[in-house]
Amino acid sequence: MERPILKIGLPKGSLQEPTFDLMRRAGYAVRVGSRSYFPTIDDHEIQAIMFRAQEISRYVEDGVIDLGLTGKDWIEENASDVLEVAELVYSKQTLKPARWVLAVPEDSDIRGVEDLEGKLLATELVNVTNKYLKDHGVKAKVEYSYGATEAKVGIVDAIVELTETGSSMKSNRLRIVDTLMTTTTRLIANRDSWKDPWKRTKIENISTLLQGAIRALAKVGLKMNVPEESKAMILEMLPALKTPTVSPLTEEGWYAVETILDETTAREIIPELKRAGAQGIIEYPLNKVIP
Repeated sequence: MERPILKIGLPKGSLQEPTFDLMRRAGYAVRVGSRSYFPTIDDHEIQAIMFRAQEISRYVEDGVIDLGLTGKDWIEENASDVLEVAELVYSKQTLKPARWVLAVPEDSDIRGVEDLEGKLLATELVNVTNKYLKDHGVKAKVEYSYGATEAKVGIVDAIVELTETGSSMKSNRLRIVDTLMTTTTRLIANRDSWKDPWKRTKIENISTLLQGAIRALAKVGLKMNVPEESKAMILEMLPALKTPTVSPLTEEGWYAVETILDETTAREIIPELKRAGAQGIIEYPLNKVIP
């Protein structure tokens, strides 16, 4: 009997390395050659294929692949009829959503969408941009940009471009006029694949592990030894997903305390814990957090 296979589309390009790192944290070792579109993955029930993020939702809808990772922006741009299994908030630089923004040169007279009447715009997100203009009652020409969109400012009147931090906009002397949409990475499935019991279970397993890896990205584990006289005060100081784990040590009057917290909180609280009487404080990284 032929073993079942789940085909997953992974994004090639700027999201490739963050996605491979997320997969690794979720427990899947993914490797690919510099010119290959077929990564190896250490799960014999999964076949991975690399596509441009712009294409993945179409291939999922058509059943070429069962599952894919792509942005909400490209799902809307392609008007793809797919099942959104999970939202995974990560991008190439940050753990925050990215934005598609309308931008113009700093000295442009364009101050709002109404000033785009009769103008020329360049973007990769053509359909979404045309809908945005239509919704605002503005007629303008939108041309597809084959990359390096920011360099076209001055040639066209405005651009619609993806930004995470806004730093590239500032360095290119661009002014953001409006935000068209906010986008995050989505795990999407083909609707027929979702109806297959084996594939659905496999997809749900992958989703659980990926979401656990996302939760763990900005968190750390913290454990320490705490004396009886400091226990109440230290427990009051500690945040946790639920409550810290407290276990008595063999030495009377001492406890082992363990919790999970944001990494930024850990750097603030560790010196305070030390001053409060905690000893043997250990901070350790996490791969997955499953509530």
